[in-house]
Amino acid sequence: MFMGEYAHQLDNKGRLIIPAKFREVLGDKMVINRGLDGCLNVYSLASWELILTQLKQLPTTKKESRMYMHMMTAKAALVEVDNAGRVLLPSSLIQEAGLSKACVIVGVVDHCEIWSEERWSAYYDHASESFETIAESLTDFLI
Repeated sequence: MFMGEYAHQLDNKGRLIIPAKFREVLGDKMVINRGLDGCLNVYSLASWELILTQLKQLPTTKKESRMYMHMMTAKAALVEVDNAGRVLLPSSLIQEAGLSKACVIVGVVDHCEIWSEERWSAYYDHASESFETIAESLTDFLI
């Protein structure tokens, strides 16, 4: 399970420390891809396999399905954790997420996300303003 938020610095070579608690769940290899809302998603290999299984179920005759599959997989990268607990982020994903030095790694139940500090702050502030309304709208799905 992933939860919490951790601030880390992206170094000049595009390497970012993945928090130790997250590495325990992710393992030494993980998949990073474009996420929604301007972040990157980080998945364990087992979770990524489940996503691929779901993607295979989408009808390729539908344009939206093909577009979604492309967006999920085209820039996805298999990365390996080095001895210092860092992963090397592809430059295309760094650009996608608008990452610079200050990054935030956020746990989200079954995966984690990598955000630029600025985007995370803006997203979190906006979500905080609507938290009660969002919770009320999801009562059919929540405990």
